[in-house]
Amino acid sequence: MKSLFVASVLSFALALPALAAPRLGEEVPDFEAVSTHGETVKLSDIEGLVVLEWTNDGCPFVQKHYDSGNMQATQKTLTEGGAKWITIISSAPGKQGYVDADEANSIASDHGAMPDYTILDPTGEIGKLYKAQTTPHMFVIDDGILEYAGAIDSIPSGNPADIERAENYVLSAFADISAGKEVQTASSKPYGCNVKY
Repeated sequence: MKSLFVASVLSFALALPALAAPRLGEEVPDFEAVSTHGETVKLSDIEGLVVLEWTNDGCPFVQKHYDSGNMQATQKTLTEGGAKWITIISSAPGKQGYVDADEANSIASDHGAMPDYTILDPTGEIGKLYKAQTTPHMFVIDDGILEYAGAIDSIPSGNPADIERAENYVLSAFADISAGKEVQTASSKPYGCNVKY
């Protein structure tokens, strides 16, 4: 009976059209999830600026931005500027980066990270909804509209020495939005480890 149910669910899922990636200048897909601290987070309930950050603590590219303090500094600038920061972990069970809520909170605390919410997405549902490809992969949303999607910065390397001379695309998008301007670099190719779906 169970195998029949699984087969019917799979055939239904295969029959669904593939979801398109969120498009710049358009409304982003909504989602609702429970954070690692037990809060219910519904994206459409958050007004103003929101940053989505896909992460995986085992990824060297993520380590580059956290061990150097770059990601935390970016979080601090945006959250102090009124944005909400949501860190999403889409690693599947048994894959690199998979953690439970306590582990995720401990990692954030050890790094001095300051997201408003951390969401575990072990089924990959939210990651696939956003077509998140890498860790890190960043999305900047303003009042539900996608304003930036891509890499955190302009130099796709794992070398922390490159951070200082790179343009931080997330900070640039935040500055443009805050100044009431169009985001100059609205998209870039994300770099890092593949999301471990």
